[in-house]
Amino acid sequence: MSGDVILAARAVTKVYGGTHALRGVDFDVHAGKVTALIGENGAGKSTLMKILAGVEKATTGSILLDGQPVAFASPADAVAHGVAIIHQELSLCPNLSIGDNIFLARETVKGIFVDRQEQRRHVEALLARLEEPISPTTLVGNLRLGQQQLVEIARALSQDTRVLIMDEPTSALSAAEVSVLFRVIRELTRDGVSIIYISHHLDECLELADYAVVLRDGSVVAESPMADIDMGWIVRHMIGREQSELFSELAGVPGAPVLEIRGLSVTDPENPSRVVVDDVSLTVHAGEVVGVYGLMGAGRTELLETIAGRNKAFAGSVWLAGGRIDKLSIGDRIKAGLALAPEDRQRDGLVPTLSVARNMTLSALKRITQHGLVSHRTERGLVAEEIAETRVKTESPAAPIGSLSGGNQQKVVLGKAILTKPKALVLDEPTRGIDVGAKADIFALMAAQARGGAAVLFATSELAEVQHASDRIIVMSRGRITAEFDPATVTQEAILAASDTDQGEHR
Repeated sequence: MSGDVILAARAVTKVYGGTHALRGVDFDVHAGKVTALIGENGAGKSTLMKILAGVEKATTGSILLDGQPVAFASPADAVAHGVAIIHQELSLCPNLSIGDNIFLARETVKGIFVDRQEQRRHVEALLARLEEPISPTTLVGNLRLGQQQLVEIARALSQDTRVLIMDEPTSALSAAEVSVLFRVIRELTRDGVSIIYISHHLDECLELADYAVVLRDGSVVAESPMADIDMGWIVRHMIGREQSELFSELAGVPGAPVLEIRGLSVTDPENPSRVVVDDVSLTVHAGEVVGVYGLMGAGRTELLETIAGRNKAFAGSVWLAGGRIDKLSIGDRIKAGLALAPEDRQRDGLVPTLSVARNMTLSALKRITQHGLVSHRTERGLVAEEIAETRVKTESPAAPIGSLSGGNQQKVVLGKAILTKPKALVLDEPTRGIDVGAKADIFALMAAQARGGAAVLFATSELAEVQHASDRIIVMSRGRITAEFDPATVTQEAILAASDTDQGEHR
């Protein structure tokens, strides 16, 4: 083992029943360096990280710390040895404050009492380092998703960590917050901390990492110093395809107007004095995919949620296939032909206690019931058809939804929307936190819906996505539409210039 390797996996195998999640993996973490672990959903990244962090135990193989074999009994044991993990799915308690979440189960005590003053001082310093001026007493449940992610990061930073595993740490962060996190990561590595960085934003890996390791189907298929590789190298080894093959052919000539937004204005639900959607008018035609690009504060999510009925507008109207729907309930909008795939799949898109099949058919109960009873034969047929169409990888339709990777969970959310046979399909950040292979499947589904005659409207903060997956690009800034572009001729610089960078808190 090289002298600068602080943590290593050697011939690690992990078997779940008859499934081999990892197959003889060798993996090195270099002292004071960032190692990017890259791979599609289901490649084995999270399994390997859970083993390194003491969450899981390897079936065979060994873990070495400073060249010596270790066997972490638990995540707490791993932390005691200096190995901490920030999980992709947040593990915060929404009913507790920021401070209580950061010090949960390891409170600072003075005598027999918790030293809340000392904890507050420490939390304020952590939040200041992350440039997030929030009170430590704020309930986590009152924070937006990006702020919750920063609290998870602050909790990891509060520990005496030698190896920090970051699993999708930027999936809900704004560009400004990502910049701050990168600064903190560079400070940590200068102090000798080793970082394992997992992200589906491959450009982040190229910018930040010193080494790249690619997993596919549970095996290491490539590794290299980051200075010697490029995006094409990463994509080829990840999925065996060129990057240009990720985006599907779009529908072509658009048809009649389907979804029409006329002069829509919306206030922030948490701050009614602040307008987050300001006099927006927009039309999406049958067979058309329209991408809405904007940075934090642009109003993308508020616009889409208002269209779907989750927010109320104080001015303007929403029309679907010639009928006004903004006075209708969410359920009646769905009946009229509108479907939303929300940004936060865990909170808003899935029921974690239900199976893959039951999650998928929640939106189509009328199609699978007869005289008030579920027709299991009809349900099985619908689910099998939708699993095949959306390419969901699951052992069984009866499997718990939590057993699926993030990309496959997102396909279930999209499949649930498609089962309503929508005239207009609205998607908020449909590829957040999923790998490039799953993204390609999502784009293919969007294009297929458009070719079938649906109007597709999606919001994204990814320049490459909006440029390659849209028939037309709409740019928002501070709640207003600032530009409209043809993807075939626009440059990314022009899109960024129209989006502005001086943004507020909401997306």
